[in-house]
Amino acid sequence: MAERLLSVAQVAERLGTTERFPRRLVAERRVTFVKVGRHVRIPESALAAFIEANTVQPLRQRRNRYGRAA
Repeated sequence: MAERLLSVAQVAERLGTTERFPRRLVAERRVTFVKVGRHVRIPESALAAFIEANTVQPLRQRRNRYGRAA
């Protein structure tokens, strides 16, 4: 079965942004996309990879030398 291709509007909805943001990602070549005629489609796996690559993990709280939280 072929992978699902998302429109710019669908990507914007999943990211919780306006359509301008996914269009900028495409223009800057920061996300994989497919051109179907004049339409731009983004594979679901490419969107998942973009989200994974840009997810920032929280820092562990370090203790300083004297046992108090830093």
